Amino acid sequence: MSQLNLIQPNWPAPANVKALQTTRQGGVSQGPYSSLNLAEHVNDDAIAVAHNRQLLSPYLPSEPVWVNQVHGIEVIDAAKSGCLDDADGSFTTQKSVVCVTMTADCLPVLLCDNAGAVVAAVHAGWRGLCDGVIEAAIHKMLMQSNTVLPSNILVWLGPAIGPNTFEVGAEVREQFMQKDSQAESAFKPHADKWLCDIYTIAKQRLNNLGVTQIYGSSINEDFCTYTDEARFFSFRRDNLTGRMASLIWLSD
Repeated sequence: MSQLNLIQPNWPAPANVKALQTTRQGGVSQGPYSSLNLAEHVNDDAIAVAHNRQLLSPYLPSEPVWVNQVHGIEVIDAAKSGCLDDADGSFTTQKSVVCVTMTADCLPVLLCDNAGAVVAAVHAGWRGLCDGVIEAAIHKMLMQSNTVLPSNILVWLGPAIGPNTFEVGAEVREQFMQKDSQAESAFKPHADKWLCDIYTIAKQRLNNLGVTQIYGSSINEDFCTYTDEARFFSFRRDNLTGRMASLIWLSD
């Protein structure tokens, strides 16, 4: 088995909930995609991507349910997914079905309930975060069982562009504040633009739903994709680059 540089999420998930976060290290891709690029849509060599996915497969119970991420709020049932459905989140209640999101600055969000009955993976770019992709995922999780409550949902926030490097225009700030005025605290002036803290916004949105068990980046770990070039791909930093995967599934 290849020894990939994988991150184990640090959160008190039930024993049957398994999760992994890839880094850019340990694969075979070359150039700007070096080295563990897992995305087929970024013009990397297709054989290299297939090889990288094969290197990851021994760590997983099945092939991840890859989706075509479109910066929307659609969250699908991974066990019923077709081939590359358009979606920015997936959930499952079935064992060995692997939910996955791919990112290179956008915020990956992994979720589970404390009984280990349902898991989800969400791609929260700023557009999806603003429009409610996290809320959509929570809604789908709550629909699976009357024992799944906001108070017993756990969340892990993975590597994303950090609050000191994500520069946005005033129009982005305004869109967030139109949805929720408390988002104002997630922005600070930076020349004629603003620095945006997507972790704070994600936590605000989760707290609004009654979800308070939140772990991961910007809380007890530092995972800024933009500044940590050795470990992470960053679209904002490099433009032409690969993608990392955040994966979650239920085991026996």
